[in-house]
Amino acid sequence: MPKINGNEIRPGNVLEHNDGLWAAVKVDHVKPGKGGAFAQVEMRNLRNGSKLNERFRSADKVERVRLEQKDQQFLYENDGMLVFMDTDTYEQIELPAEILGDRRPFLQDGMTIVVEFYEAEALNATLPQKVTCKIVETEPVVKGQTAANSFKPAILDNGIKVMVPPFVGQDEDIVVNTETMEYSERA
Repeated sequence: MPKINGNEIRPGNVLEHNDGLWAAVKVDHVKPGKGGAFAQVEMRNLRNGSKLNERFRSADKVERVRLEQKDQQFLYENDGMLVFMDTDTYEQIELPAEILGDRRPFLQDGMTIVVEFYEAEALNATLPQKVTCKIVETEPVVKGQTAANSFKPAILDNGIKVMVPPFVGQDEDIVVNTETMEYSERA
């Protein structure tokens, strides 16, 4: 595995640190008035989800891990476990529903997601950036209420609440960004 300097760490990098696999969530480069510059890195453990803040000087060497990414198709949920099938080999794997965190409601039947593996261990799962959902409840469209940035609450078919523009009505399909969990556009 390649070693990189502490100042080369970027958000999204996976590092081997303290005998664990950590994903860099947030990286701030700090140049104090006195002393050398360093990178303040907020990391999340890929195995247990714990967080850690660590400082890396530019002279520090860290092990960067490359994860293998595979497309997996969602089949069904069974006792809190999500069952996926590899689209190339047709092998099935089970992952805990917690792997998707608060984005779990956006997972739809037959959806293809990207699962990241380290050796044979599944560590992370990523939904498509944009998902189409149906609005099941929102306030009616009010004529003349077209202020540039006024939004109204809406409840989607998966139970998630998002803010939508005033022109979007009930039973319409919208596209939701799964990273920010916000309205993106009409479908």
